Amino acid sequence: MRARRLLEGSTFTAETLSVVFQAYDAAWREVEHLFAADPEDARARLAHAVLIVAREDTRDVERLKDEALQVFALAIGSAFGQGDR
Repeated sequence: MRARRLLEGSTFTAETLSVVFQAYDAAWREVEHLFAADPEDARARLAHAVLIVAREDTRDVERLKDEALQVFALAIGSAFGQGDR
């Protein structure tokens, strides 16, 4: 899956990568019902959002999840021309 490869390809330590994957999985559970018809692009966008907000010292899964969902929502809105409102 493209999203997993994006996350695995990051340069984070194993400890941080574990937090990144936990946050990604938790975030996906919250939004997957919105993308049931074609989830692959949404999964990749969410992975990018997680990587945008993650830092090497990231340890708070919930905070990373919430911040990634905010970035993801902005990206999805922009993709549908709603970023200008």
